[in-house]
Amino acid sequence: MNRNELVEVLAARLEQTRQEAEDTLDAVVDEIKKALEKGERVSIPGFGVFETWFRNAQNIRNPKTGETETVEGDVVPKFSAGADFRALIAGARKAVLDRTKKASSATESVVEETVVVKETVVEKTATTKKSAAKKATTAKKAAAKKTSTTKK
Repeated sequence: MNRNELVEVLAARLEQTRQEAEDTLDAVVDEIKKALEKGERVSIPGFGVFETWFRNAQNIRNPKTGETETVEGDVVPKFSAGADFRALIAGARKAVLDRTKKASSATESVVEETVVVKETVVEKTATTKKSAAKKATTAKKAAAKKTSTTKK
């Protein structure tokens, strides 16, 4: 998706004109840029964090001449995806695409998804505990047999 396609989708979703959606997108991007320029951190819950990052100076070798050169440190923008966003991209979670629905129904769907994920983890943990218990029982039986045979 490029910028023009994003503006079209925003216009349709927000029920605005194309120009209004473009102005909204520009305003958001400009505010993020201004905050990063000041050295501030921009955190968008559920999406990620924009921040500035200082890249240290490095010694590099020019492959043509073989000479070693020093590249000065630099400040660069950095984006770190949030856990929800990473889970969405990985397919472990479904997106809540329509935020115009009631907040309670959106919250309920997220809670249901979380419960499903937690149940899976609990089932795996229970299976692991069961197999560990079986191993312990088998070890106890083997130890009991050894002691009973040596006592005779």
